[in-house]
Amino acid sequence: MAAMSDRSPSQPRPQAAPHRSGFACFVGRPNAGKSTLTNALVGTKVAITSSRPQTTRHTVRGIVHRPDAQLVLVDTPGLHKPRTLLGERLNDVVRTTWAEVDVIGFCLPADQKLGPGDRFIAGELAKAGKTPKVAVVTKTDLVDSKQLAEQLIAVDRLGRELGLDWAEIVPVSAVAGQQVSLLADLLVPLLPEGPPLYPEGDLTDEPEQVMVAELIREAALEGVRDELPHSIAVVVEEMIPREGRPESKPLLDIHANLYIERPSQKGIVIGPKGARLKDVGMKSRKHIEALLGTPVFLDLHVKVAKDWQRDPRQLRKLGF
Repeated sequence: MAAMSDRSPSQPRPQAAPHRSGFACFVGRPNAGKSTLTNALVGTKVAITSSRPQTTRHTVRGIVHRPDAQLVLVDTPGLHKPRTLLGERLNDVVRTTWAEVDVIGFCLPADQKLGPGDRFIAGELAKAGKTPKVAVVTKTDLVDSKQLAEQLIAVDRLGRELGLDWAEIVPVSAVAGQQVSLLADLLVPLLPEGPPLYPEGDLTDEPEQVMVAELIREAALEGVRDELPHSIAVVVEEMIPREGRPESKPLLDIHANLYIERPSQKGIVIGPKGARLKDVGMKSRKHIEALLGTPVFLDLHVKVAKDWQRDPRQLRKLGF
């Protein structure tokens, strides 16, 4: 005998919410907290973070998996007034990315008054068609409630002055974990309906060698913060499992070169008796082992690539 349903024929079946998937990118002045926010949303370190502005060079995608959605975060360089060929190429990367994503998050630090750089980016965003824009007020852990309220009002006013219709204005602290999941909740409805774009468990689509190079460069930048802000590029030459190791004790050999622009910078990166380079190796190895899940032997060498930031041929060789 057929089972009876207590639903009358006219009653519609409850619809499950559609799965959404798509791309979001964070833009903003250099050092506005974009990479830290990407890492907080993904839940692990996929983007290089540094207290030096302009450290992100590769478009790192962080993937946020949820039962109802998959949010793919595209982490771009900070848009800025370029002074070198490298700077021009980084800006081109940003604008190309804007044209390809489903939603743009504009990061504005809560602890800094809005300035010409923010206005410049907001003006560029106003030209970026119908793509929804969310204003993300970052670093809220660094201000009190009065300062935060003033910044939220200033961001709203900036949007109205430039004809930018914010889909949302969200205050967050990636460092303190405040309102990070709320931001994800607000971004998801702005994505198109569709199946997941990446397999469950994937956190980024960057090749491992690129991510390893970024971790080494991050450690190198922290060591030479004032003397050498941007003149370091890292290329991983090879990553090969050490032969003859038992399966229970694998070791991955990583050989990488750090490129600087002038011979005089070599001593700065290497440090007295090699101390600084050794420190870079120790710090980056810890993060690389966490990323790859295997013990690593890291072999680092410092080389000179004269004025590479201004030389198209060298930029290509170094992956830009």
